[in-house]
Amino acid sequence: MKTILVAEDDTFINEMLCELLTQNGYTPTSAFSGTEALLHLRQGGFDMMILDLMLPGKTGEEVLQEVRATSDMPIIVLTAMADKETTVKLLRLGADDYLVKPFDNDELLARTSVQLRRTALAADNSTLKFKDIILDLEGYDACIGCVKVGLSKREFEILKHMMSYPNKVFSKNNLYESVWGDEFMGDDNIINVHISKLRAKLAALAPGVEYIKTVWGIGFKMGG
Repeated sequence: MKTILVAEDDTFINEMLCELLTQNGYTPTSAFSGTEALLHLRQGGFDMMILDLMLPGKTGEEVLQEVRATSDMPIIVLTAMADKETTVKLLRLGADDYLVKPFDNDELLARTSVQLRRTALAADNSTLKFKDIILDLEGYDACIGCVKVGLSKREFEILKHMMSYPNKVFSKNNLYESVWGDEFMGDDNIINVHISKLRAKLAALAPGVEYIKTVWGIGFKMGG
């Protein structure tokens, strides 16, 4: 049974969420402040967290930042704000998904299932994961969250190569020779075009999130 930490200071909502999760086969634990949530997390054993932004003690944003410093556990954020600026900020801080209050229970359950399934996929040797991108190396598919990204063969190979070494800076020479399997002749336009298209496709599904970073004078690396 998957264990889920529910960090929500509203007693009614917290109890409702825990009852809903229990009825659907999960094992929830309640926390009513950011400080309490972090104490539970330090004890370990959780597969996912549902996190309200407006928590007493440590705020939801502070909890999110602390968790992301040491863990890639799925986190669904609950927020009363639906504006684009808040959404982008949450994704940049490391939220995997978010729901705007008041939310639909079936939608919460569906998103919970998606996040836990993504974690299981990412643990498999046939997948690569960076932030919320998952590459299925056998099926040759790329997804952000549960939405498929339509990549060309070269775009997929570039992303696969870079995600295999997310902390490495790749020169255009290196990318060309690794992905095209040919000697680099100094024309970097082909790399620039493919990187630009790849960035645009990723940005279309996750606006404001930086996945590929330009390292001026050297090349590119996975960013953020």
